[in-house]
Amino acid sequence: MRPRVLILEHSGNGVSSCLQILSPRAHCEVRNWDSFCPPAPPAPGTHLVLAHAAPDPAKAMFFFDWLQKNPLDVPVLAILPEAPGEGILRKISSLADDFLLCPVREEELKQRVSRILGEPLPLEKLRDALADQLGLAQIVGRHPSFLSAMEQARLFSASAAAVLISGETGTGKELFAHAIHSLSSARRGPFIPVDCSALPDHLAENELFGHCRGAFTDAHSDQKGLAAMAEGGTLFLDEVDSLPLASQAKLLRFLQERTYRALGSDRFSRANVRVIAATNRSIEQAVHQKEFRSDLYFRLNVLRLNLPSLRERRGDVSLLAGHFLEKECPGLHKVLSPAALRRLESYSWPGNVRELFNALQRAVVCAAGKMILPEHILLPGEALKPDGPPDLVPAGQGLKVAKRQMIEQFERRYIEDLMARHQGNVTRAAREAGKERRAFGRLVNKYSISA
Repeated sequence: MRPRVLILEHSGNGVSSCLQILSPRAHCEVRNWDSFCPPAPPAPGTHLVLAHAAPDPAKAMFFFDWLQKNPLDVPVLAILPEAPGEGILRKISSLADDFLLCPVREEELKQRVSRILGEPLPLEKLRDALADQLGLAQIVGRHPSFLSAMEQARLFSASAAAVLISGETGTGKELFAHAIHSLSSARRGPFIPVDCSALPDHLAENELFGHCRGAFTDAHSDQKGLAAMAEGGTLFLDEVDSLPLASQAKLLRFLQERTYRALGSDRFSRANVRVIAATNRSIEQAVHQKEFRSDLYFRLNVLRLNLPSLRERRGDVSLLAGHFLEKECPGLHKVLSPAALRRLESYSWPGNVRELFNALQRAVVCAAGKMILPEHILLPGEALKPDGPPDLVPAGQGLKVAKRQMIEQFERRYIEDLMARHQGNVTRAAREAGKERRAFGRLVNKYSISA
């Protein structure tokens, strides 16, 4: 049975091309925007609403305002102007099942309609097509939630609106930010990543927006800020929730006005910069707790990309492990035994892909032969023996000495894993450990762990 598609258009806007593309495979009903309002919802049996919003965004906003109050049981595919406004983009991205930007390409429209109507590409082809488009083969995964995130990244790249990426530590937020940049119109410009958690409170504004000579005692020359360095490209603000409130206010003005003022300067500079932010915590909770400005949150949260944790896509563990052994350890020909793979798949991976790769790196070093066995896989809280399983009870020691040694052994392994997971960043590691940064730093020094 051919599916029924309702096409909403503004008379004379040229949507007939969409009708020509879809009509051989679907029954299409074309209606004017003015006629689509209560009490005239889609006819029963409609499988898809194709809302062509490009020629008249005001009519589209009226329709989506109505849709917000009267949700349809029918999926909605929206076609937006080439440069949609922030308001319509935010509303449509939350209400429509999918959207396209003009000009509409025939193959892309067919693919989107097929996916919505339940005729998806085979999983392998979809993943490969997305990876090729993103130009990032290291984004590895075939789980539906992961493929959905890849597809969203491709969609978001067509807009200049701010993107907020959320996900646990090690889920690949910077990789996805780089993918969006690589596909966007800003791809010829620089991609500047900023670790906001590493910016000292009193220097955050200076790092972001720079300073002029004489702005403070040690300002012997002008210095560009990261925003100026990202001109014509993308500024990626990782762990944006770590910014102090004063710097959040400056960032808000930067996003609103697209201008900034370097410290000590008497004039504002304009910025042509795409902003992508990321957080590994609930930013909504931070807003509720008054730790993050609500107005900045709404400015950043125009397009939202939520990355799934490795626990949510356990089937991808074997793919990621194979990718690591093939790409990162060429020539060693290391192979995971089935038991070692089961051990990897049964672990919760709080550090996600980054923690998995760290564990595999250790296993490659500890496995003398070609086969990686379960005893070569070191998980947090365990001590690895070179030729056997973890030994948790030291032999030949009194209880007091053995207890102290075990505590020290646990502390060392725990801190090493935290530091590896956070790539040597003491501030972030201390936060995850629930310790004050200075106290955590003393533990790092105690065990001579490199930061």
